[in-house]
Amino acid sequence: MAGCESDEALLARIAGGEAAAERAIVARKLPRILGLAVRMLGDREEAEDVSQEAFVRIWRQAPRWRSGEARFDTWLHTVVLNLCRDRLRRKRELTVAEPPEMADPTPGAEQHLVRQAERQAVAAALAALPERQREAIVLQYYQELSNGEAAAVLGISVEALESLLSRARRTLRDRLANEMNE
Repeated sequence: MAGCESDEALLARIAGGEAAAERAIVARKLPRILGLAVRMLGDREEAEDVSQEAFVRIWRQAPRWRSGEARFDTWLHTVVLNLCRDRLRRKRELTVAEPPEMADPTPGAEQHLVRQAERQAVAAALAALPERQREAIVLQYYQELSNGEAAAVLGISVEALESLLSRARRTLRDRLANEMNE
């Protein structure tokens, strides 16, 4: 039963070349790592590329994986964050603002546009955060990692993570308040 099987057991089966184990780990991990990459990069296509590269690294690492040295999820989140960092560093293109959408005459369209504008404002404020603060927020709030897990992924102490989170929340709150007042 792959659903109850540990990540380490799946890695051992992947190391043995079992395609069913590969499919099981993709089904289990893809939603979370794709979500992490989308939130870090703000681009679904780039996030899909990062996710694919993360799975390539899983296949390569599987024969060498040693249980007990690190949690698989911690390692995987670290790999995805590093791939995202690399892409963000390579990105040198200017982003052009999208043209405003035309008003939708259907009932509830105005509420939909307001919610969409709020989501865009949060995404923009998140993207404007310093890299480490953005990573801390995404790992804790969107990936739902505990403080200890997020700190391990970032390679910092829990106290340092809490400091990053505090600064990030304050910056987000200030940016969003300023945007609402404009």
